[in-house]
Amino acid sequence: MAIEYRYELKYMLSKGKAALLKQQLKALMYLDSHSVSSEYSYQIRSVYFDDDNSSAYLEKVDGVEFRSKYRLRMYNFDESYLVLECKHKDEDMTYKESCRISYEQALQLLEGRYDLIDTADPFFKKFLAAALSKHLKPAVIVDYRRLAYVLPVSDVRITFDEELRSGRYSHDFFNKDIVTFDLYHDKGIVLEVKYNEFLPEPIVKVLSSIPMLRQSFSKFVACQSIQ
Repeated sequence: MAIEYRYELKYMLSKGKAALLKQQLKALMYLDSHSVSSEYSYQIRSVYFDDDNSSAYLEKVDGVEFRSKYRLRMYNFDESYLVLECKHKDEDMTYKESCRISYEQALQLLEGRYDLIDTADPFFKKFLAAALSKHLKPAVIVDYRRLAYVLPVSDVRITFDEELRSGRYSHDFFNKDIVTFDLYHDKGIVLEVKYNEFLPEPIVKVLSSIPMLRQSFSKFVACQSIQ
């Protein structure tokens, strides 16, 4: 199967600029089909895995051109829908590998009992091999609320991520009430623009109408950096 990279551009916005941009995109795009409301699409919780040397963290901090990181993701704290992912990054291009896993398998991952997991999924096997050889373990929990707009043309996806919180000192992934730390005090919103071959001209015009600077931002690194 051929690897299909997508463009991924990131920006940091104020709440005011984000509100204006949301209104303009609303007229051009559709809400993600899994959205729970028009105000936001879903709550996301991820736990990222790293080795004893914090290699994934340091590769991002050091600006390594090609890097990968594994994470377990849950939406709206729904324990029945869990996704294991590996996100590969090469400058502005990304691609993801993923598979659904069960609650029991997730518990085994979080407890580091990799040798007890039986799976036929090729990607899950790849993760288990990497976890055993590199001694991967949960590194940090990342919480945020996402509003997602989509457009079929070039598979455009634009997301607004806000209320970013770090579960730096807890690995209790399924506990909704763990202590987390607020980043940016509800003022910073992360905008992500993802697409395949090109961005349609109306989307380009809307994005160009809002003054904003591109940033190489990582929620994983931001949440892991909390002291």
